[in-house]
Amino acid sequence: MSLTPPMTLIDCDYKVAARRLRCDEAAIRAVSDVESRGAGFLFDKDDNQWRIKILFERHIMYRLLKQKLGREKAIAHVRTTPDVVNTRSGGYSGGTAEHDRLKKARRIDKDLGLESASWGMFQIMGFHWERLGYKSAVDYVLTLSKGEPEQLDAFCRFIERDPRLLNAIRTRDWALFAEVYNGPAYKKNKYDTKMRDRANYWDKELVV
Repeated sequence: MSLTPPMTLIDCDYKVAARRLRCDEAAIRAVSDVESRGAGFLFDKDDNQWRIKILFERHIMYRLLKQKLGREKAIAHVRTTPDVVNTRSGGYSGGTAEHDRLKKARRIDKDLGLESASWGMFQIMGFHWERLGYKSAVDYVLTLSKGEPEQLDAFCRFIERDPRLLNAIRTRDWALFAEVYNGPAYKKNKYDTKMRDRANYWDKELVV
């Protein structure tokens, strides 16, 4: 158990990432604010330790199980464990309770459980591990669990590997960015306007 908070980002980290992506620092901060309120970890009072922020996506678990085992077996898990395997999104517990859902999913399939959650301050899905250059889903999770600098590096990798995202964050085309980053339902959750507003906020703060 660790009472010491994991390594957090400092202003210099954002500046370096902005130079790396050739975008505004405010744009990077805006994404982290909207995705995780600007923090990659939270404190679990029950276990008295820090945990990486996650959100478990039960519909992704269903999709991955279907690809691996076939529709019939995936549906069987929907019937027995609909809270972690489902054809529909939702069922979130929030906070550290998301780790309980993850544990339950990993009893079904260890790796697919990790791949079905979004991780850290930028909430990047675990199934992207190979495309981002990590050795495995476990390697991805262990790396991001070290600290926020590792999470920022994963974000930069994610943006660099998609020309649409790279162009969108550079031009601050938040509608395009949110559509690619968050999916077609971005309008329902107003991800584009939230990121735009946070970027505008940071524009003013970073000038001071």
